[in-house]
Amino acid sequence: MHDHRPPAPQADPFRAGLAGRCPRCGEGKLFDGYLTLRPGCEACGLDYGFADSGDGPVAFVILLIGFVVVGLALWVEVNLDPPLWVHFSLWIPLVLVLSLGALRLFKGLLIALQYRNSAAEGRLDDR
Repeated sequence: MHDHRPPAPQADPFRAGLAGRCPRCGEGKLFDGYLTLRPGCEACGLDYGFADSGDGPVAFVILLIGFVVVGLALWVEVNLDPPLWVHFSLWIPLVLVLSLGALRLFKGLLIALQYRNSAAEGRLDDR
């Protein structure tokens, strides 16, 4: 017998991931704490056991925030020539705030994209 029901609608991975919502339904919460995943979605029952973002979000955040902060620091140094303590007082807090803010967004996005694309760990065939 064939099941003629339409497939369950999937949430937009960008909207669901950036909002920290379930990648399948877009309703349930993805995170239990700041970066800790819940065991599953309370709305649709999706098990989050598949989700393994690894170090991907951290790598993207480091590259993105590093590019922005280094560019701003160079611009400030060339145009304003402030003392070294000004650089420390500007850039260290900015890096911390931007990195912590972006890390949850990128982790949610990568998990939602992992679900959408059925990404899994690579395996070698036994031939």
